[in-house]
Amino acid sequence: MTPVNRYIVIQMTEPRNPETESGIILPDDFNPTEERYTSAKVIGWAEDVRFAPQLSAGATILIDRSMVEKITLEGRDSHVVLDNYVIGILT
Repeated sequence: MTPVNRYIVIQMTEPRNPETESGIILPDDFNPTEERYTSAKVIGWAEDVRFAPQLSAGATILIDRSMVEKITLEGRDSHVVLDNYVIGILT
């Protein structure tokens, strides 16, 4: 897939497993609060991304997690985010 309209194709980082050090057993339906921002690896980007010259394949970016869109094409999942929701490029 080649993104257009300022989209960046990303690979989400794996969520960390929250473990309690105290040994408290939590209910199965417990969902810990997710952080608003997360890092992701850049796979590809549209030509019109405003900071395209600063991107490279495999770069890590900081993004607003709530703005990530999951797309399933032919049984394969991809994640995209608009360049507006990139907070920074991690070096």
